[in-house]
Amino acid sequence: MNTQPSTEISTEIRPFTVEVPQAQLDDLQARLANTRFAPAAPGDSWDYGTPESYLRDMVGRWQQFDWRAEEARINAHPNFVTDIDGQTVHFVHVRSEVGDATPLLLAHTYPGSFTEFLEMIAPLTDPVAHGGTEADAFHVVIPSMPGFGFSTPVAEGPWTMARIARTYDALMRRLGYDSYGIHGSDGGALVSRELAVLDPQGFRGAHVLQLFSFPTGAEGEMDDFGPREYAALAHLQWFQGVGGYNAMNGSRPQTIGAALADSPVGTLAYSELFESFGNGTSLVTPEQVIAQASLYWLTNTYASAARYHYEEQRTGVEPVVSQGRIGVVVFKDDFQTIRAFAERDNANIQHWTEYDRGGHYAALEVPELVVEDLRKFFA
Repeated sequence: MNTQPSTEISTEIRPFTVEVPQAQLDDLQARLANTRFAPAAPGDSWDYGTPESYLRDMVGRWQQFDWRAEEARINAHPNFVTDIDGQTVHFVHVRSEVGDATPLLLAHTYPGSFTEFLEMIAPLTDPVAHGGTEADAFHVVIPSMPGFGFSTPVAEGPWTMARIARTYDALMRRLGYDSYGIHGSDGGALVSRELAVLDPQGFRGAHVLQLFSFPTGAEGEMDDFGPREYAALAHLQWFQGVGGYNAMNGSRPQTIGAALADSPVGTLAYSELFESFGNGTSLVTPEQVIAQASLYWLTNTYASAARYHYEEQRTGVEPVVSQGRIGVVVFKDDFQTIRAFAERDNANIQHWTEYDRGGHYAALEVPELVVEDLRKFFA
């Protein structure tokens, strides 16, 4: 697999091709065939975590999964690497044939990757062929976050969301874009907000699926809340009850990383958010989950991806109010961003959309709706 960085500090942009050695795929198949499953919990439901029956079914699917087809899907787009802040950064870059298209960076989730957005490239870069007009066209840049996928090995840390924001700004400038916007969900939404805080010259705005603004305990801050706001708080409370990975990643990332580096089924089980987020409402398909788990396994990057929780909890940075332009899109089965808190923390929210379907991984679940809202925000 061609993932080795240049030995010299360089601003060079180098073509990149995904080529997983067959020996790694054979090893994966051998490990899947020899999986030792944990005994099922009572009822074998999601209440205890990833069910044994789910894993047995998914292992069977994974054994039939065609990585070479996924590889071809990735390589069908122009892939590159470059070095920024000592870090090799992998990215896909597709320019629209519309010369004055809006440059747009797409920032992926955890435990997702840059491949979340591959199906959105054509509608974004060639809108006329996908129900839009030339005014809807985007030049698209999709990086792998440092420590994820092919943006490895990880340069000396700590890597925080703010550092990634600066890295992404440098990437867009290197590609010749002096003005651009960003879209993101989950970790990508955090990076997007950090760019809005940075608000660099020419910044066109951050389009996010979530603004993670929560109660502070201030007197009266929830006096005007109604059923919608309390439902959003209930969803947050539910997530806190099932988000054990937050505590593990935030305190012992190398401990869980050791397990995930040695077990593909462990990697699959630890990716349960694709299935469990929204309490059974996820629209992510089994094949999409396996594609993401395969990428993490074949690049051995779950440990480095998990470290972000650890680093973010130790930044020591005081919260600031963002002044950059922001657009929010809320999907039915995702975190329900509470507008009063979001506007408290972000002074320049100019766009707000709510959809009655879709969830946390909307780029995989309802990409057409994400494209629709991106066109509106950046119009």
